[in-house]
Amino acid sequence: MADVIKDLSELRLSYQKGELHETHVHEHPHEQFLLWFNHALEAKLPEPYAMSVATASAAGRPHVRTLLLRGATETGYDFYTNYDSQKGLDLAENPYAELLFYWPALEQQIRIHGRVERISEEESVDYYHKRPRDSQIAAHISTPQSGVIASREELKQRFEQLQDQVEGQECLDKPCFWGGYRLAPEYYEFWQGRPNRLHDRLCYEKIDGMWKLQRLMP
Repeated sequence: MADVIKDLSELRLSYQKGELHETHVHEHPHEQFLLWFNHALEAKLPEPYAMSVATASAAGRPHVRTLLLRGATETGYDFYTNYDSQKGLDLAENPYAELLFYWPALEQQIRIHGRVERISEEESVDYYHKRPRDSQIAAHISTPQSGVIASREELKQRFEQLQDQVEGQECLDKPCFWGGYRLAPEYYEFWQGRPNRLHDRLCYEKIDGMWKLQRLMP
């Protein structure tokens, strides 16, 4: 067996790559998000559009997982999933979530919090038909998402059976239990790692329809 790690207190990095000043950021947080996001794309980071999505049940039990951002405008940030998944069940009970983008190569992090609603059926159908065909098939057979399945072989068998059934079919119908969600932002936090743990943290909070910019303690 591998040795048990007992002390991680000496494992740390010194952050040196940037700084964040109130006078150098956009007035609107979505524009600041796009600035950082495009830098992450230009830096060719692996999947910079991957994000942690945190939800909670009505009882307050938290759940977090990694999803892919599939749309971003100043009115909302989109992702797609099975409506019967844990995240779907959480959002039906407690329609708030938080997104977290973390790009260690840039020593940057963005948190976005807000209310979540399903996007229109038309938008979900349009996105579903843009997905690779095998991903469309996977959406059909991966239900209930997070449900128990006997083996990897059974999952593969389900996939191959549906693959054979739809062979020659030009377009698959979107499953009724699958679609998109949009988080309408109410709060953003931009974090830039700095030396000596004096990190820069700027937040934007929506108050009476206006964005208020504030600096937070590290």
